[in-house]
Amino acid sequence: MGRIETEKNTFGIKDKIGYMFGDFGNDFTFLFASVFLMVFYTKVLGISAGMVGTLFLVARCVDAFTDITMGRIVDRSKPSKDGRFRPWILRMCGPVALASFLMYQGGMKDAPQGLKIAYMFVTYILWGSIFYTATNIPYGSMASVLSPDADDRASLSTFRSVGAVLAQLIVGVGAPLLVYTTDAAGNQVVNEERFTIVAGAFSVAAIICYLLCYSMTTERVKIERQEMKEDTGFLNTVKSLLSNRALLGIILAALFLLVAQIMTQSINQYLFIDYFKNKEALSIMTLAGVLPSLVLAPFAVPMSKKFGKKEIGIFGCLCGAVSCFFLFFLHTKSAALYIGINVLGFLGFGIFNLILWAFITDVIDDQEVRTGKREDGTIYATYSFARKIGQAFAGGLGGYALGIIGFDSGKTVQSQEVLDGIYNIATLLPGILYLGVAISLLFLYPLNKKQVEENIAALKQKREQESAR
Repeated sequence: MGRIETEKNTFGIKDKIGYMFGDFGNDFTFLFASVFLMVFYTKVLGISAGMVGTLFLVARCVDAFTDITMGRIVDRSKPSKDGRFRPWILRMCGPVALASFLMYQGGMKDAPQGLKIAYMFVTYILWGSIFYTATNIPYGSMASVLSPDADDRASLSTFRSVGAVLAQLIVGVGAPLLVYTTDAAGNQVVNEERFTIVAGAFSVAAIICYLLCYSMTTERVKIERQEMKEDTGFLNTVKSLLSNRALLGIILAALFLLVAQIMTQSINQYLFIDYFKNKEALSIMTLAGVLPSLVLAPFAVPMSKKFGKKEIGIFGCLCGAVSCFFLFFLHTKSAALYIGINVLGFLGFGIFNLILWAFITDVIDDQEVRTGKREDGTIYATYSFARKIGQAFAGGLGGYALGIIGFDSGKTVQSQEVLDGIYNIATLLPGILYLGVAISLLFLYPLNKKQVEENIAALKQKREQESAR
């Protein structure tokens, strides 16, 4: 096995802020797509929610190949003077931003239905399955080589989450105020021209953030190329990963979590616009969701060290489940009360979201302890694919659920039965899914606080032995 060399220049706040900008850039396009893409497809292009759900599921089938392939490419690529992962961010930041912008072309609304559907499939797969994959997987894998220290990596997870929160503030709070207008009858309607302008602005912002990430970070842990020469083959790699209980546990938890969070964000567009008829409350809801993460950010690393990441995750998601179930049975007509009760869940899993990305570095360490091989890119790609599956299920489940309750994209005003159905989707389904996250972590994910500490100690001893050779 190849020797691991570590650069001596000090890891510090510049790296943390630079890494934060990476997810800031990611989420300008990812969150905008997660929250608003279904709205654009259904309310601007007039495509059925069921067809949109089908698109998301088809794209994830493509991702099954592109994500794992990209992970293997970065694991086996020859590092340049800038490292193994950072150059990919520089290469792909332009293509991913352009592809995102192309998805939101309001001028397509009058095109034939078949052409609109074809355009939807091509642009979405180009963005999500190719260019976003080629950017996000190197970015996520990069956390393991910025520093060999476990606490440094936990702080990177926190800063990454702060970047996501900042993007959510802009996308979730600002975008609804721009893309929605009020018609003569007082109904909240989509402005397709503004949709395209906002998408373009977010694409430019994403490029700027990616360039800051590239320029402010340094890959310090360098794995010699001979370490990557042992290619056991794709099937053997998949078999090895599937035997990793920690990876399977975090994948299942990620599936439940992403479906819950993204579906909630997407359905909230219909809940607050159609049920509560209050676009301002939608922005306040987003603000209420992200502020707890900003408040809790300084405490994320100390709390994870004291209680353990797994333990915090279970508690946080139980809080989310309780708040959702309570709202389901309450069935309130008050947007203010709805937001207020949701704060309980936000406080609970806010701290979990801050340390979420540190879970995958723990899994990477566990895989190395178990097998002797370090496969940062491949493991992160597998995890990334699982998150995309969660995104697809969120869109698919949300789209199919809207279809089942009778939502009509051609109507400005929905029936009361449909409105009540929207409320039930927005509360009951996320509650079940948050409960699923807690159960997955409790019974399947093995890396509690004690086991993580044992793995860190084992790898530290291994690094010392390798350096002494």
